[in-house]
Amino acid sequence: MIDGSNHGQDSETEKRPAPEDRSLLIIEDDQPFRNRLARAMERRGFEVTTSATLAEALTTIERVAPAFAVVDLNLEDGYGLDIVPALRQRRRDVRIVVLTGYGNIASAVFAVKAGVVDYLAKPADIDDIEKALLKVGQPKPAPPRKPMSADRVRWEHIQRIHELCDRNVSETARRLNMHRRTLQRILAKHSPR
Repeated sequence: MIDGSNHGQDSETEKRPAPEDRSLLIIEDDQPFRNRLARAMERRGFEVTTSATLAEALTTIERVAPAFAVVDLNLEDGYGLDIVPALRQRRRDVRIVVLTGYGNIASAVFAVKAGVVDYLAKPADIDDIEKALLKVGQPKPAPPRKPMSADRVRWEHIQRIHELCDRNVSETARRLNMHRRTLQRILAKHSPR
């Protein structure tokens, strides 16, 4: 917890938002989730602004330079990480958490290199989002309470590639180096737990 004293402040402390600045921008195209998250964060003392699209978020950033941001990775009008440079340009010390329904290592690495403080899979717990926004000095995040099974991770990866290939089964199978019929059987099944 940050107190009001300046005893031995290091450069890491100086980069953090002031504790009284709890402005938060939520960029999420899923309206029910966005509203639920906004209400929960307001109850926790954040001053919340929301945006449903990248275009709306860019307009918001011109008016308000938030101390914190929660960004959905896949938005209707683009890729959520595209907003990170604009957030950083308006406020260098902004703390950004990315949420995604399709977690993959490449996106997580890119997010961290772009300056995101954490990368959480949906459905993310409100407590986890708040901890990610406020944590400072932890060398690595705590392991998830309920990690996805290996089958679920594989299924999520296949679903993501299928989406990126505009739901074209043949193209998805080619990119995954998988037989088309095998892929069709996987896609026809319910998601593993």
